[in-house]
Parts: sequence; structure tokens; C-alpha cells
Amino acid sequence: MASTRDIRRRIKSVKNTRQITKAMELVAASKMKKAQQLALAGQPYAQLLASMLASLAPRVEESMHPFLVKREIKIRGILLVTTDKGLCGPLNANLFKLVIDIQTPAKFVVAGRKGAQFLVRTKRDLLADFPIQDRGPFAEVRAAVEFMVKQYLDGVIDSIEVIYPRFKNTLVQEPTVCPVLPLDSVATFTATLQSHSGAVAKADNREMLFEPSAKTVLDALLPFYVNHYIHQLVLSAKASEQSARMVAMKTAKDNATKLLGDLTLEYNKARQAAITQEIVEIAAAQFAAV
Repeated sequence: MASTRDIRRRIKSVKNTRQITKAMELVAASKMKKAQQLALAGQPYAQLLASMLASLAPRVEESMHPFLVKREIKIRGILLVTTDKGLCGPLNANLFKLVIDIQTPAKFVVAGRKGAQFLVRTKRDLLADFPIQDRGPFAEVRAAVEFMVKQYLDGVIDSIEVIYPRFKNTLVQEPTVCPVLPLDSVATFTATLQSHSGAVAKADNREMLFEPSAKTVLDALLPFYVNHYIHQLVLSAKASEQSARMVAMKTAKDNATKLLGDLTLEYNKARQAAITQEIVEIAAAQFAAV
């Protein structure tokens, strides 16, 4: 049995660990709430854009837009959204499993240090690494998306896909592969958007006059909408990150509490055994003196 001094040291260490994990749990809970609010705040805007696209679709020749041109996918372009820090359970590991399952040629753009480290370690083709803060600013996401769109238009990659942890609820973050480009049609794109972001596209069939033209409006609106769409996915990933971290820290705190109870019991047993031993020694000494 360990000495009471060693057990006291372990108890102190576990108490410190529990205090740290509790603080990290509270911080993650606060950040998760803010991330959820940001993701929900963008849905009305996404719904309005989706409705505009749905209204434009029957009035333009969609095949003229480069995003709607069908091509053979030889090299996939994948945006991998991971975390910058650890301590978030199996969140990143589940995303990496999806990457490992990719057997076709692919080039990667990464948001998050953990993803960049994984791709470098596994010697995959990394095009660029974009840092994105916890709040997921639109400007930072747009830089990554515009880089990928340029690679797509230049023929370096033949598709744009996003691998990210989709936020379902506080306990469930689903690793998801979301295709973005090329688009089969505007209608298909708005349907995909509805399934991932919850935006409902309602086409307006009234007579409309577009200035300067419907095609010009579509050319300006569609790239912007792709930026906004991927931004919503990143916000979902940020909410997933904080949720996973909160759950991981709560589990660590609960385990520390349980371990603290076991160590306290062990300490009491060791202390009681030491006292009993001292009493036996005193009694034996008195008996020997008689």
C-alpha cells in the first residue's frame, strides 16, 4: 500500500486537474452557445439568398455558368475543417477516418492546425492552410473559399468538397462530406443547402425585371452564395468543436471526481492501518516491559 504522503500528493494533483477541466468545460460551454447563435443568425440570410437563386434559375441558361459546367472529376478538391487545439474527444479522429477512406486523387485545403499536421504526417497533397478563429469570421472563410474556387476554375482541381463535423446536438457531431462544386443545377444546389443548413428556398414566379440582366445577377450571386454556404458549414464545425470539448472536459472532470473518491478512501484506509500499527506496537512494548 502506498504511503499516506504519496496518496496526499496524488489527491492534490487530481484536485488541481479537476479544477482545470471544470474551468475548461465552462469556457467551452460559453463558446458553444456563441457559435450556435452565430450559425442560427445566418440562416434567414441564407434562406433569402436561396429564394433569389430559385427565382433566377428558370430565367437563365444555367449551362453558361462555370460552376454549372459538367466535367470529369479526376482530382478532388477538399476543404478539411478541423480544430487548432486538442482536448475535444474523437472529433478530429473521426474526420481523419474520412480522409483515409479517400482512394481517388485529391488535393487538400485545411482550416485548422490539427488537420494540417495530419496531412503533412500522412504525406497527402496539401495546397494551402488557412487559420480561422473560433468565431469563424466570414472574411477568413472567404479567403479559403476564393482560393479553392480559383484552383477549380484553373483546372487544378475538378471539384470542391468540404469535410467537417456537422453539428446535430450537444452530444452528437457527425463527420460529413459535403459536395459543393460542380453543381448539377441551381435547384439541386438549393436542395443540398436546405439539407445541410436548414434554409428553405421558395421560388417567386411573378414577372420580374433584372438589371442589368438575369445572367449577370446569377454570375454575381452564385459565387457569393457559395462563400456564404461554406461559411455556414464552418460555423457548424466551430459549434461542434466547442460541444465536443465541453463534453470531453465534463467527462474528465467526472473521472477526476471519481478518482478523488477512490484516493480518499485509500488514504483513510492507509491512515487507519498506520494508527492500528502504532497501537499494536505500543501494546507490545508495554507487554514486553511487564
